[in-house]
Amino acid sequence: MQFRSLIAGQWWPGGTAVPNENPSDLADTVGTAFETDAAGVQAAIAAAAEAAPAWAVSGPQQRADVLDRIGSEILARREELGHLLARELGKSLAESIAEVGRASQIFKFFAGEALRQAGQLLDSVRPGVRVEVTREPLGVVGLITPFNFPLAIPAWKVAPALAYGNAVALKPAERTPASAWALAEIVQRSGLPPGVFNLVLARGAVAGPLLVDSPQVAAISFTGSQAVGRRLAADCGLRLKKLQLEMGGKNPLLVLDDADLDQAVNCAVQGAFYSTGQRCTASSRLIVTAGIAARFRDALVAATRTLRVGHALDAQTQIGPCADAAQREVVEREIEAALAEGAEVLCGGERPVRPTTGHFLAPALLMPARPGTRLDRVEAFGPLASLTVVPNFEAGLALANDTEFGLAAGIDYHVPFGGRKASSFGPREQGSAAAEFYTTVKTGYLLA
Repeated sequence: MQFRSLIAGQWWPGGTAVPNENPSDLADTVGTAFETDAAGVQAAIAAAAEAAPAWAVSGPQQRADVLDRIGSEILARREELGHLLARELGKSLAESIAEVGRASQIFKFFAGEALRQAGQLLDSVRPGVRVEVTREPLGVVGLITPFNFPLAIPAWKVAPALAYGNAVALKPAERTPASAWALAEIVQRSGLPPGVFNLVLARGAVAGPLLVDSPQVAAISFTGSQAVGRRLAADCGLRLKKLQLEMGGKNPLLVLDDADLDQAVNCAVQGAFYSTGQRCTASSRLIVTAGIAARFRDALVAATRTLRVGHALDAQTQIGPCADAAQREVVEREIEAALAEGAEVLCGGERPVRPTTGHFLAPALLMPARPGTRLDRVEAFGPLASLTVVPNFEAGLALANDTEFGLAAGIDYHVPFGGRKASSFGPREQGSAAAEFYTTVKTGYLLA
């Protein structure tokens, strides 16, 4: 399969060929992505800028119908798209199919939002005048998405952008071009006018500066690393460009003495290691009070060791591989750094041998020598968690809050998503709160 950029309604020719490998089986090539250069990025921005005015004044029913058609096709192809997602990312097939279903729900939710847009009509303090408060689209928005949810995160940025009348330039992660291409193919058949949605397969170092520098791009929504997010904040701030950032987390799970042991262990295992720990909401810091600590530790280690690590398409697999070799090496370096600081390995961290060659890593559970080490500070973005024992609830709560991050522990497609501190910046994503970022408020004065 060939994965290309979609610009002005056409598949963009040329580009640098990059093989898309299956991290569960390096002998399996999912397809070839053709990454465009600066000319392609600039063409996508220009196409979006040309299409934006007409889409901005399109009727709400037209927008709703387009988004509903996109959501319906995603849902109808849930198994197929889930299989593709699992092959290119290594996320277990069950989780991949669930992600596709969520992407469908997001588009259908914002199809409804397109019809639910409301304003205010107020009496003015001046006789004979009324005040109308409405929301208008921004114009062109640049959307930069990560590899770990290659269909759901583009969906929760693209869907509200289109619902509120914006044109889009979507730049997905280089690691997961197939899922973004599949979404673009569906969007192309939805009845959306050419140029309103553009897919840009390009290196971040190429696309990012062009999206930020272009005066035709009104806003940037980014999900990714804290380092890149900080650079975007500085660059967009200089240009007074609207910005939305989601940058990760180092999330605590606090287990108290009166916890239901089985439930606590299940929550810890799923929160820390499912999706191979490659999610910003992972519970990578497990904190337990002393009274239950020994029983919790033993049960947690036993449960972690039983997790089935393997090929994403194997129905028995619970934990798939890391996304690529580089990501696995990041996790392994963090384990080495933790050991250098005196941490104890309770289980995991080795590369298990499987029938296929892939980027497999056994979920690792470590106990730091003391609270506040690198193990508790740095987001490894992989199957790595720490277990810390504290004397009581007060100490546990203090340790849980002792982080520069502050992200939500649970998410849903119809409620706002975002965090505090270094986890997020700008208006929330998802739900009706998405209007705050993708629109601007207009106040008009009317003669009564």
